[in-house]
Amino acid sequence: MYNQGGSNMYNQDNGGMYSQNNTQNTGYSSYYEAPVQPQVQTPIGQDLEEPVSVGEWMIAMLLMIIPCVNIVLMFVWAFSHSEKKSKSNYFKASLIWAGIGIVLWLVVVILMSAGAIAGMGGL
Repeated sequence: MYNQGGSNMYNQDNGGMYSQNNTQNTGYSSYYEAPVQPQVQTPIGQDLEEPVSVGEWMIAMLLMIIPCVNIVLMFVWAFSHSEKKSKSNYFKASLIWAGIGIVLWLVVVILMSAGAIAGMGGL
């Protein structure tokens, strides 16, 4: 595709990306296109939930130190409809990790018990 005018075809003003006659005064060079900022919209009738405050997290962490109370509160906070969604999701995830830890602990105890019994010559 040879241009007989002797000029490079990219220098021609065809309104493309390399056009020198940019009529818009955007403050940017003609080789740069400003990024489009996405607009975040909430669904109609729903407001964004207020985040859990630092004070609420401090109280929650303090209560998690108390034995037996921590287990009850984890279930209350995880499945209560009146709690903030982020706090509820955090305690749901905590309960899942606790369940995984208990299962792994049981597997280790069973394997060690089986090993101890086999080591004593019981089986």
